[in-house]
Amino acid sequence: MGTSVRELAAGTPAGRDRYIDLLRVASLGTVVAGHWLMAAVTVGADGRAEVGNLLAVVPGLQLLTWALQIMPVFFFVGGFSHALSYRSLRRKAEASGGGSVYSAFLRARLQRLLRPTMVFIGVWGALALALQLGGQGGGLLDVALRLVAQPLWFIGVYLAMVACTPPLLRLHERWGWGAFGALVAAAGAVDVARFAFGVPYVAFLNFAFVWLAVHQLGFLRADGRLRMPYVLAGAGLVGAALLVALGPYSLSMVGMPGERVSNMAPPTFALLCHGLWLVGAVELLRAPATRWLTRPRVWRGVVAANGVSMTAFLWHLTAMLGVYGLLLALDVPLPEPASAAWWAQVPLRLAAAAALTAALVAAFRRFERPAPVREQALPRAASGPTAAVGVTLCLFGVLGLSMVGFGGLLEGRTAMLVAVHVTAPAAVAMALAGWLLVERAGGLVRACRWR
Repeated sequence: MGTSVRELAAGTPAGRDRYIDLLRVASLGTVVAGHWLMAAVTVGADGRAEVGNLLAVVPGLQLLTWALQIMPVFFFVGGFSHALSYRSLRRKAEASGGGSVYSAFLRARLQRLLRPTMVFIGVWGALALALQLGGQGGGLLDVALRLVAQPLWFIGVYLAMVACTPPLLRLHERWGWGAFGALVAAAGAVDVARFAFGVPYVAFLNFAFVWLAVHQLGFLRADGRLRMPYVLAGAGLVGAALLVALGPYSLSMVGMPGERVSNMAPPTFALLCHGLWLVGAVELLRAPATRWLTRPRVWRGVVAANGVSMTAFLWHLTAMLGVYGLLLALDVPLPEPASAAWWAQVPLRLAAAAALTAALVAAFRRFERPAPVREQALPRAASGPTAAVGVTLCLFGVLGLSMVGFGGLLEGRTAMLVAVHVTAPAAVAMALAGWLLVERAGGLVRACRWR
């Protein structure tokens, strides 16, 4: 029988940084609520449902993304947690005389991420195949088969961060702020090459430089070296504002349909400045939030939310599209996006999406719980390359699936991933094979609880 939320909360170590747990939950929750709110479903003259973006309908609302595009905070939190986890395993290896810290670290960090992700992929893949074999589809269902996989890009980026933690942590331990500064400089150089000199494809390097720079801030936070967060917040905010006002960058910090330059795909230096502003801002709130988290009821809520946050993130678009599908099936009129009637309907849609997400979490939450494993020695040193191959396969599989979606499984529909065309079946196979390799390589390490 699993440990209850009350017991977990009561057993929290005195030195645990509760604010980090709150940031993890709050960042994912903000993303979920933002997706629900931004979705603008309409039915065209031909009767086909389309999903638009509220920010495209009301461009003035794009300024809200400067507060609500909060994924940099999640990656910052990841850097903090990864540093603590890797150092703990490294100390264990030193005390026990060796073993593969890398494969143990990968399995411990990815267990609660990949198990619910693979279940999500399996359920939607089976549903897509059954619908296609049965000749079903059309309307909102075709849209859903494409859209529900898109948030998997976040899983792919996070996989890359976990895989890169050991070498980047070593650079941090040697150079400190210098390692972070090198990533920032590299991100800036990429944008100069992209916009000033028109170098093709170089922009894709910022998928690494931008997000890993934010991740590196988590290492600095773990060492207590973010001592002047107001400088970070101010510099980031001013930098982003100047870049948007004077440069080629878009106002929105999320991807927008039809925009000439997206700050998200690939990431830009403006998005990096946005990340610096957000990290500085949340650090300024740390002291009052930490005092608030000492309240038992508040902390129990954070513990409970942490236990299901990834499951809720994976299934929240399914819930949102399910609500719209129900409205269409019941012939409930869908008002014009951003109209008074549309805004009046928002609370009901959000409540329904939250209720359906809760039902999906109840059905699938057990896959987010770490599987208990006996305390044993670290895996053999030779398992490190196997783990590296596994996480690389997972990375490309999940990113490929986020791009191609679940539609057209039997037609061989493809999407371009870097320089390779990938199909959904191939992406699923890569992700599954990679997950199994990571599990096999790190199989002798004790699973983490819920950090």
